Amino acid sequence: MIAEAVRRSPLADYRERFVAVSAESRGELSIRELPFLTQINFRTDPKDTSTMHRVASSLEFALPAVANTVTSRGDRRALWLGPDEWLIVGPEDQEKALALALRDGLGGAFGSIVDVSANRTTLEIGGPDASDLLAHGVPIDLDPRSFGPSHCAQTLLAKAQVVLGRRNEDGAFHVYLRSSFASYVADWLLDAAAE
Repeated sequence: MIAEAVRRSPLADYRERFVAVSAESRGELSIRELPFLTQINFRTDPKDTSTMHRVASSLEFALPAVANTVTSRGDRRALWLGPDEWLIVGPEDQEKALALALRDGLGGAFGSIVDVSANRTTLEIGGPDASDLLAHGVPIDLDPRSFGPSHCAQTLLAKAQVVLGRRNEDGAFHVYLRSSFASYVADWLLDAAAE
């Protein structure tokens, strides 16, 4: 007998509970998992302008140069994590394509490309009550004047380390969290939403 590998998202069992939150809040709050997104940790010297131009050309958008901001094009995003570190996010199964684009962008320059897709899952929290819900568990100011669209931060959510980003399109939040903390954070969010 040969075992068959089955890919299962860390929060597969929470789907119905997330849908119930939206129904109970009459659309004021929505929570959903975005499983299996491509996530690549990328590092290079941002002062090397020729490398940064090549990376921007190969990705078809520039990496954010300003702390705690996000740049994007289409369904790909780059989140600033540190002076020489970014999280590049894309749709499911684009690990090879994104890694190749980054490698081409480096063009032999020093850098690091690490696929962390299996390490994290992503929660999308939307609706008018999204920032109120998150404000119960994060120590940063989520007011749109401080943390508006295209902003991101590495922070804690209910004592779990996360990367938090705010989308341009609808102001929804993306919470990138380690799979091992996913159920803990989901339970905390559901409990906080019930309050």
